Amino acid sequence: MVLKILRIPRSTYYYRKNYRVEEKKVSEGRPAPGYSNTEDGKKIPDDQIKEFLLEEIAGECHGYGYRKLTVLLQRKYKLRINKKKVYRLCEELDILRPQRRKKVSYPRKLARNRSITGSNQLWEADIKYGYIEGEDRFLFIFSIIDVYDRSIIDYHIGLRCNANDAIQTLSRSLLKRQQYEQKWKSL
Repeated sequence: MVLKILRIPRSTYYYRKNYRVEEKKVSEGRPAPGYSNTEDGKKIPDDQIKEFLLEEIAGECHGYGYRKLTVLLQRKYKLRINKKKVYRLCEELDILRPQRRKKVSYPRKLARNRSITGSNQLWEADIKYGYIEGEDRFLFIFSIIDVYDRSIIDYHIGLRCNANDAIQTLSRSLLKRQQYEQKWKSL
């Protein structure tokens, strides 16, 4: 009766009442079959494939990673095997090569090929835009930044950003930093 008044279905109530938080079990996927087929359908056990891998690594292929070893097994031994299985077998044999570290190059703060020693020597301009959700329109932000002290000198925010807006923003920036005479103010 209370459920009808609250307009809650009985199934929801009893589901929540009997609800237990269980640990989520991670699925390991289907078990590995323990063999791979050749192109003519013959089954080769994983132990034999491990021997193939050890032979190849002991020979000329000592610098190969699991992907090149996969191609080698497919070509030389005519195995139908994918790189994930070769990776698993190499991991079991502990013959995986260490992964390369990517060099992360951080962008420079200052402009290249220039030595900037003070403010007002180099400025950068940037245009960003964003979406106004309720209006179904875009908003533009044009800003001028001093590279030396990384401060925004002036900016323009509007529903459009054209050449006149950029000129006006640049003129205001020049006036703010006293880089331009008053007679050019009319631009």
